[in-house]
Amino acid sequence: MGAVLLLPSPIARLNDAFRTTLIGGKVMLTAGIAELPERTRANILTAVRTFADFSEDNDPHGEHDFGAFEADGHKCFWKIDYYDKSMESGSKEPANPDVTTRVLTIMLASEY
Repeated sequence: MGAVLLLPSPIARLNDAFRTTLIGGKVMLTAGIAELPERTRANILTAVRTFADFSEDNDPHGEHDFGAFEADGHKCFWKIDYYDKSMESGSKEPANPDVTTRVLTIMLASEY
């Protein structure tokens, strides 16, 4: 029997599209990331945009909303949160981009 191919959920597809293009939401850098040298920040951003190491352990809900990685000697995390369009509360429908604003936060692991 061959391997089962699992298709990404609608939320995972939206998260991947946003994370890889940085279009369709807001990107936030924590103070620790913002203070790093420009080249290091660029390498971290590239690592976030190309992240593909999803597994049952780090993505139990299959939403591709969190990643952990190392870049230029810095242990980093990224995460995506879902807000309503007014950015006042969480989105009730994260699979619906018409009512959801995605926020990608990139941080040093020590800031989590």
